[in-house]
Amino acid sequence: MKKILFVFGIVLALAVTYFCFWPVPIEPTVWTAPAAPGYVGPHAVNQKLAGLQLISLGQEEGPEHVAMGPDGKLYVAVASGNILRMAPDGSAQEVFVNTGGRVLGFDFDAAGNLVAADALRGLLSITPERLISVLASNVGDDPIRYADAVVVAKNPAAGGKIYFSDASTRFGAKEWGGTFEASVLDILEQSSSGRVLEYDPATKNTRIVARGLAFANGVALSADEQHLFVSETGKYRVWKIATAAHQLDINQNGLDPSQARVLLDNLPGYPDNLMPAASGGKIWLGLVKPAQSDHRQDGRKAFSA
Repeated sequence: MKKILFVFGIVLALAVTYFCFWPVPIEPTVWTAPAAPGYVGPHAVNQKLAGLQLISLGQEEGPEHVAMGPDGKLYVAVASGNILRMAPDGSAQEVFVNTGGRVLGFDFDAAGNLVAADALRGLLSITPERLISVLASNVGDDPIRYADAVVVAKNPAAGGKIYFSDASTRFGAKEWGGTFEASVLDILEQSSSGRVLEYDPATKNTRIVARGLAFANGVALSADEQHLFVSETGKYRVWKIATAAHQLDINQNGLDPSQARVLLDNLPGYPDNLMPAASGGKIWLGLVKPAQSDHRQDGRKAFSA
């Protein structure tokens, strides 16, 4: 019996030693999350979306972004790397293109090109003839590791500038097993390495608008295109950031509110995509899951832009 206990003790000691030195990719940063407010007040569960028409995508999975194209067709990016195209009612579905990566967000420019944030490849442009080109995969010498959401300026004075999020500069979707796996690592670590980037088609240069976001996700432009709304998924909030900002660290002390401020704080769920309402004046915000695990229902919320 003593021999068995001795052997068991040795095995246990080895196991403890192994786990103590087992390489863990994250370097956690201390962050005290606010108490989840729950779905109350303006976030209370309701039946306003109960009459939605469901569109089947067959064997495809993970419709991450949906938008109407200039051709009047509905476009949907899915997990296989396909971007599907169909009639608004979901009929006549076809594969418009496969990027060989994973598109998480897209928009259309003035020429009708589909501009895509591909988590594996960077910022892409896809012509109506389905030709794919890479607009940006780096900021200088720094790789874009997790292109997530994108919006194209429509005001001619803006020159068609493209704003997009690089969700994490610590955990790229390609290097860490996929978009979900990388997002979990980034949010657990709380190093706030996400950023918002601007691509200028005229100069073909990419610059950093703002950095310091805990998993930078959905982006949308204000009506006057002077500000960006940005979902900070890892901290349950949405920012309003000036498009003219440059290399702005949102975590700095004494942050100028004209440059950046928290618009929505301590949301009851993790904010994801942002999409302007067709009628204008509002922006749809998707909550991907509750801020704390429970059985409450998620959905979509709207806020005034």
